[in-house]
Parts: sequence; structure tokens; C-alpha cells
Amino acid sequence: MISGLTPAGFAGASVRRLALIALGIGVAGVAVAAPFGFLAVALFGCLGLALGLLNIVLLHRSAARFAGSGSAHRTRKSAGGVFGRIALVTVLALAIAWLARPDGLGVFLGLVTFQFVVIATTLVPMVKELRGTGAQA
Repeated sequence: MISGLTPAGFAGASVRRLALIALGIGVAGVAVAAPFGFLAVALFGCLGLALGLLNIVLLHRSAARFAGSGSAHRTRKSAGGVFGRIALVTVLALAIAWLARPDGLGVFLGLVTFQFVVIATTLVPMVKELRGTGAQA
């Protein structure tokens, strides 16, 4: 376990860290885009960041339920949960983009940005740990 946290505690800390980073990116995006007349795109980008965060929260809930399940059909339930979660986020993003076009396309900018943040916040600790153990990355 990292830093003595339980898996649930680590997941909660991870979500809080991602929420703070997303908030900072959203505020910075609005501050940069508003003077150029792209306030609506920036706000929809913030909505995309929120959808990405919702996806992560649902992922952590699903993982906790999967880990606590003793069912023999865990894999099938997990796959169904993954599909449902991705479908929910995709349908919401497409609906927002279509209903508020063209500015609504900013929701995809937010989703993409959030995925880069997730990758970076996952990759950096892994590389540090690999360097600490002397393993080659």
C-alpha cells in the first residue's frame, strides 16, 4: 500500500487530487478563454472535466464492488459495469455537444484534458517507484 493507506483511502485521496487538478485546469481555462470570447467553450470544457471526474468516481465504486464480490460471475458484471459507465459518459457528452453546438464541443476538450491528467497522475508515481527500486522503465 502506498503511504500506509487502505485501498479505499487511496482511492478517495486519488479522487480528491484529481478533483483539485481538474478545478485548477477549469479555472485557468476560463481565465484564458474568456478574454478571447470563448467563455462558453471553456465552461463546456469544465463540464467535460466534471464528466471525466464522474467517470473516475463511478470506476472506483465499481472496483470496490468488484473486489468485495464473491460471485463466480464477477468478470461479466464488471464488463457490464464498464460498458454502462462509458456509455453514460459518452451519451451525456454527445447530448451536450449536440444540444449546445458549436460551443458544446468544449465538453470533449474537457474529457480529453481530464484523461491526460489521469494518465499523468498515474504515470508519475509509477516512474518514481520504479526508479526507487532500480528497475528499468
